[in-house]
Amino acid sequence: MLRKIWKLPIPVSMLGKGLTLGVGAVALAMGLNLSTSSDAIAASCENPDSLTFAIIPTEETVAELQLYKPLTDRMAKLTGKKIEFFMPTSYASVVEGLLSKFVDVAVLGPYSYVIANSKDQDIEVFATYAKKPGYLQEEGPGYKGVLVTKKGSGLTSIDSLKGKLVGLTDPGSTSGNLVPRVVFSKVIGMDIDDFFKKAVYTGSHELSTVAVYQGKVDAAFVASHRFDNVVAKGEVKLEDFNVLWSSPAIPQDPFVYRSPLCDNIKANIRETFLGLKDDPSAQAFLDNVKSNTFVSMSSADYDVIRDLKKAKDAKKQ
Repeated sequence: MLRKIWKLPIPVSMLGKGLTLGVGAVALAMGLNLSTSSDAIAASCENPDSLTFAIIPTEETVAELQLYKPLTDRMAKLTGKKIEFFMPTSYASVVEGLLSKFVDVAVLGPYSYVIANSKDQDIEVFATYAKKPGYLQEEGPGYKGVLVTKKGSGLTSIDSLKGKLVGLTDPGSTSGNLVPRVVFSKVIGMDIDDFFKKAVYTGSHELSTVAVYQGKVDAAFVASHRFDNVVAKGEVKLEDFNVLWSSPAIPQDPFVYRSPLCDNIKANIRETFLGLKDDPSAQAFLDNVKSNTFVSMSSADYDVIRDLKKAKDAKKQ
């Protein structure tokens, strides 16, 4: 059963971990049966009655909750847990939910995952989806950041954007903030804040796309697959836009859980996603996210994002 919850993140006591280490140390010191200490360690893992699931916000987060229902139903069946939903207000609110041990399973952006993992290595990536090819999206477990302007605006080159208003997504966004500030700034030879008249955060890739179409911003950096979503919904057409720049490939949004969860729970969460392609009841979900399957991912797959983060942090010094 899935139900929405609106409470603030609540820290979980770390006492259990301390007791586990104590039991193990005492067992070794007293020469007790090591299987006893192993049992104590296994018993110390987190086995909550329910799991809280969160996704980074999009234009229609409430609608996406329904989109994820086949998946959350499957997770409830495999784990035997109630699945609760934490409604986020920003990328940072999902990260804070994980750090406070309030959120157990989440979909993050690559940059927000790297930030969260740097603060707590218990936030562990286990999968992402392999996308079908779309309007701008290429097939596979990666995507690109694209810089778009509106057709007929006269803004048909990067140079034409100097002194213009640009839309970014969220401070925690990869293609909507990190990539523009690190990768694109090398293309123009200066910080984007010096190149553009002003940069504004819209809150989502979908809203950035619509803002360009409506003339509220002159250009925007958006994720290729998120741009495709707006086209697929009929809100805009591909031919309404100029694509002036594309980034190198970026690994897709990481699906993460907290590693202190018991191993059987984590195994069933992984199976929820990685076995989704074989579940007929979940085909609608895969179709909606323009994917054929989920693939396993590891922390090292996001080292490219860590390198970008280091470069961005170095620019501040």
